[in-house]
Amino acid sequence: MSASAPAERPGLIEARPVRHPWRWVALALIAVVVAMMLSSFITNKRWDWGFALQVMNQNPVLEGLWKGTIIGTIGAMIIGVGLGILVAIMRLSDNPVLRWVSFAYTWFFRAIPRYVLLAIIGTGIGYLYSTLRIGVPFGQQFAHALGLSSDLTFFGLDINALSNSIIFGIIGLGLSEAAYMAEIARAGILSVDKGQAEAAQALGMNTGKTMRRIVLPQAMRVIVPPTGNETIAMVKDTSLLVAIPIIGELFYQAQQIGNQAFKIMPAYVAATIWYLIICSILMVGQYYLERHFGRGFGEKKPKNKRFARGAGMGGA
Repeated sequence: MSASAPAERPGLIEARPVRHPWRWVALALIAVVVAMMLSSFITNKRWDWGFALQVMNQNPVLEGLWKGTIIGTIGAMIIGVGLGILVAIMRLSDNPVLRWVSFAYTWFFRAIPRYVLLAIIGTGIGYLYSTLRIGVPFGQQFAHALGLSSDLTFFGLDINALSNSIIFGIIGLGLSEAAYMAEIARAGILSVDKGQAEAAQALGMNTGKTMRRIVLPQAMRVIVPPTGNETIAMVKDTSLLVAIPIIGELFYQAQQIGNQAFKIMPAYVAATIWYLIICSILMVGQYYLERHFGRGFGEKKPKNKRFARGAGMGGA
């Protein structure tokens, strides 16, 4: 049999990149809009950048930034993350009572707007309970029937004294945040393969240790990104503390200075710049946390290209 004729090699392909004229049109429109905005910022004297910088450095604004915004965010997120993880674990429990309690909690606090919740905490709680008493239920009735002088109260707290403090604001924001963090934590826990927990239990770990050492560290890769978003959102939601009312807050103090000087917009600009600074710092921190907990996931390009080629040739 004669050898078959070799197949003809294809000729040179003259490939040309696809043209995208609309990209240049969009770029030109964006450049025009940016130029118009910069022109407005520079030429419109009503922005009054000098007064905005003065507002940023005012003591009431700095005090509101530290006490109302930063401390409020940290305290609310501590409560939200801690309680949210607990509610998520309850939601995944085999106990039907714990599951229903966690479901009722997330249902209630996700359905109530935070502004409404803070208004109820600031005014309604103090109206309903001027003093919070912890003791025997119906203690006054039992004490009266038994002829006792005490009302069987173990602990009392003056609600009216705390209703307008940052503590109630942190508690209100934390309770609301815990409902969202519970769903985030639940999604992260479910993202970990069940075989991980089964292997840990086979090694003799109890349920709590398995959750702390095995499941949660792997779930952090899924939990960290939305938690970072929730933290950034909490920074902005501290402006809702005025519903309690709490006046030691960044936006409220900046707004008051602007109202007194009849320069509202520069005061708003001052508050906006502070929010941008804080949120930018948090975004950088979120990036490094995501990179830390994302180690080992995904493929990375080898740094030594010569070694990579050698390994590829050896494998072939």
